[in-house]
Amino acid sequence: MTTPTSVHQPMTARPEPAPMVQSSNGSIYGAATRPIFEDRRARLVGDTLTVNIVEKTQASKSANSNATRGGSTSVGISSLAGVPGKFLEPLSVGAKDDTSFTGKGASAANNTFTGTITVTVIEVYANGNLLVSGEKQVAINQGQEFIRFSGVVNPNYVTTSNTVQSVQVADARVEYKGSGYIDEAQTMGWMQRIFMNILPF
Repeated sequence: MTTPTSVHQPMTARPEPAPMVQSSNGSIYGAATRPIFEDRRARLVGDTLTVNIVEKTQASKSANSNATRGGSTSVGISSLAGVPGKFLEPLSVGAKDDTSFTGKGASAANNTFTGTITVTVIEVYANGNLLVSGEKQVAINQGQEFIRFSGVVNPNYVTTSNTVQSVQVADARVEYKGSGYIDEAQTMGWMQRIFMNILPF
């Protein structure tokens, strides 16, 4: 079973049919072949390219806030002469309000992904950039591991050994997923997910 993916589709492409071989013109350079001095770097649909995955991200964030507010009020009646309500003379009313708020938060993430995958050129843009995509499947006992990669490669970054670093690929999409009972054991059940969404606490 193939797991869902967000990499560019399709993940492979066949090369275009070779043109009909023309009759020999007596030259050692055939018109239907690559130039004799041209290297084997990917440049056409169906060509393969090796991507060295060297992804490493690190991010951290912290926040701290503090707010304090205070207030007090005091009201008193000292003397009432010649008016009803003499018993209110010793009356004293006071109010005090204190509000304090303190908030702190911190977040950190570190991700490292290294490996190698060979992808296929599935489209050549008008400016010469290559849209590549590919998948590697590894079956281990009753589980499967899927490594997928796609992105846009500038041919100038492709080395003479037909490799490119993943950090030099635009719109790169890297996936590492699995299927099987081991992966299913690490997935929350559908009933638990329902309760996680509807419970207010």
